[in-house]
Amino acid sequence: MENIKFKQNGRRVLVFALCTMLTLALCVGFFMPRVSAVSELHKYDGVELIPGGVPFGVKFNTEGVVIVGFSDLEGMSKSQNPAYVAGLRPKDIIKKVNGVALEDAAELTRVIEESGGRELNLTYTRAGQEKTARLTPAYSKSEGKFKTGIWVRDSGAGIGTVTYIVPKTGEFGGLGHGICDGETGELIPMERGVVTDVKINSVKKGIVGVPGEIKGYFGTDKCGTLKSNTDCGVFGAFSKVPNGVGKAMPIGNCDFVKCGEAEILCTLDGSGRQSYKIEISKINRNAEGSKCFVIKVTDPNLIDKTGGIVQGMSGSPIIQNGKLVGAVTHVMINDPTVGYGIFIENMLNAANIPMAKAS
Repeated sequence: MENIKFKQNGRRVLVFALCTMLTLALCVGFFMPRVSAVSELHKYDGVELIPGGVPFGVKFNTEGVVIVGFSDLEGMSKSQNPAYVAGLRPKDIIKKVNGVALEDAAELTRVIEESGGRELNLTYTRAGQEKTARLTPAYSKSEGKFKTGIWVRDSGAGIGTVTYIVPKTGEFGGLGHGICDGETGELIPMERGVVTDVKINSVKKGIVGVPGEIKGYFGTDKCGTLKSNTDCGVFGAFSKVPNGVGKAMPIGNCDFVKCGEAEILCTLDGSGRQSYKIEISKINRNAEGSKCFVIKVTDPNLIDKTGGIVQGMSGSPIIQNGKLVGAVTHVMINDPTVGYGIFIENMLNAANIPMAKAS
């Protein structure tokens, strides 16, 4: 996953590409408990969802301020870095300063610079456990302000593909994998987010060793809200069903998925959502994460346009024998025509959608 980094007001802002690469940034091995797809095979029988295949943009704020790195101050080594000495480490999430909840990274910067070098009491979480630290900012003569020597992040943005939409409620799921921090590889603790429309303007083809990418820009309209970020996808609700999607169709659980022909739906240009042929193989019906079966792009039109699976296609719905069975999630870095898919019920389990609403 590629991240574009900007230094702004003493903090680091990351713009996330919601990609399909097999890297640490895709939370490989990150464990979150889920309901087994095999234990409730018929939980979603009779459910119909609108397949997506259209792009969406997300802009979000994190829950607290996440430490993504350290920057030694002038004349100080890492062992003298104020934040490191206080016991803080990468991936820690700072929630409060002197008992007051943090709104964003800018507020943390302000409190540090106005501290006058006085000790600050921080409340933070590490691996889900709440901890406290006493941090004494150090004065930087070159910058003329107090600093602590950490890089933090409080927001992000990116583009992905919608997998499904619930007809009655407008609730949706996308990506098929979580949005993770490119620095730490951890699932981002999202607090709130908005969904915007996206205009696709070009595609960079993927080649062996270098993933391709769908490129686009955010529209001006907010069209929904983002509610959760899990390692089986991101979930939210549209204010209205996006243009370019069709009618609802039944879903097929993991027991329905077979090796053989299937299709994916995705949007690559201004012509809208298109269908492309793939092959499904190597199915792991016990899989509870985002890599449940192997897919191979066989459609010459898609290979000509993208080289195979590219960043931004994550979440593209997979249709087999008239049912929505899953979504594209990852690409094999050594062969852009091959990747992984997730079972649709794994996404629904992660979304916690009551079936009385979804059907």
